[in-house]
Amino acid sequence: MIKSAVTVSLVKEAEGGPFVFWHDLPAACQKAADLGYDAIELFAPGPDAVDPAELKALLGLHGLNLAAVGTGAGMVIQKLSLTDPDADQRAKAIHFVKTMIDLGGPFGAPAIIGSMQGKWGGDVSKEQALGWLAEALQELGKHASQYKIPLIYEPLNRYETNLICRMSDGAYFLEQSGIANVVLLADLFHMNIEEDDIAHGLKAAAKHLGHVHFVDSSRKPAGNGHMNYEPIAAALKEIGYDKYASAEAFPWPNPDDAAKQTIESFNKYLK
Repeated sequence: MIKSAVTVSLVKEAEGGPFVFWHDLPAACQKAADLGYDAIELFAPGPDAVDPAELKALLGLHGLNLAAVGTGAGMVIQKLSLTDPDADQRAKAIHFVKTMIDLGGPFGAPAIIGSMQGKWGGDVSKEQALGWLAEALQELGKHASQYKIPLIYEPLNRYETNLICRMSDGAYFLEQSGIANVVLLADLFHMNIEEDDIAHGLKAAAKHLGHVHFVDSSRKPAGNGHMNYEPIAAALKEIGYDKYASAEAFPWPNPDDAAKQTIESFNKYLK
């Protein structure tokens, strides 16, 4: 059975971004539980921003799980990229992701590589950037394995990366590079831009699919755009997807309504 999650951002520098709840983790957990979510997905500025004991207590109090942790603050705040032309910067990026893996690992929550994958261009060829990305994902997937969880890699739309944008390309990349313990994130917003058919894209990456960002075409909460969820839900059912569908959406028109709209759409289409 697919499980529901809602995003919580603690990153001031990311204000205005696509996260439903902001800054107040205890309040977010209370609201998520009241609405019937199974978990939260956490976007933190770094591993020290959250006390693990306090997080464990909060999740336990509200009967929630931690679905995943984002690593985008490494890019947003520190400008770190796994494909930076500078080897020292790539090493710092890998170290940052490892610390986020260590934050989520004890909770069974994988880390997500999205914006930290970077881009190619200038003096860096696409082949070189993909080589660095493959090396980093291999190392980070191995690091995550100690917690018996995978690493999550997210294909992004063409306006955010020029590396891998389609789910089928992501699956091919993992297979051809021999990358172990790394799964793909299917973000419906990115897929709406890049895929000719979202349902087909999900099926093309079926055996690698490990996380879904459940959102509408405009990055508003599910149900506030032109996304057709029926074939998406049918595809997820056909491939036996049973992990999280997480609301990485703008807090539109406000966080509470965004969370409510998302869980209603989740219950309608995916539960």
